[in-house]
Amino acid sequence: MEEGKRQKQVAAVLSEELNDIFRRLNLNMINGGMVSISSVKITPDLLEARIYVSMYKVQDEKAALIKIEKQSWEIKKELTARIKNQLRRMPVLKFYLDDTLDHVFKMEELFKQINQPPEEK
Repeated sequence: MEEGKRQKQVAAVLSEELNDIFRRLNLNMINGGMVSISSVKITPDLLEARIYVSMYKVQDEKAALIKIEKQSWEIKKELTARIKNQLRRMPVLKFYLDDTLDHVFKMEELFKQINQPPEEK
């Protein structure tokens, strides 16, 4: 199902504000790696926001995601203060690990192996 115009608008606002909140709360650098919001998907009723978090060179991604979830109340509080005049109800925030970068690296490695000439014996 394709996203509606309002869903896209709300998702764009949430993404922009969440990236700023992550910088302010020092959640953009965890365990020596970089963390960013890769995308935000919102349900048609605007009551649930699925936030996909991309991590680069983070040693323990699951621990980093747990750290973000532990601070989710603070993130939601700040987000509510920022966008209270744009939405009637604040959506429930659910954080997910975005592993598209891992898939890209795996695909690149496979292409390198395919294009590599066979070794002569």
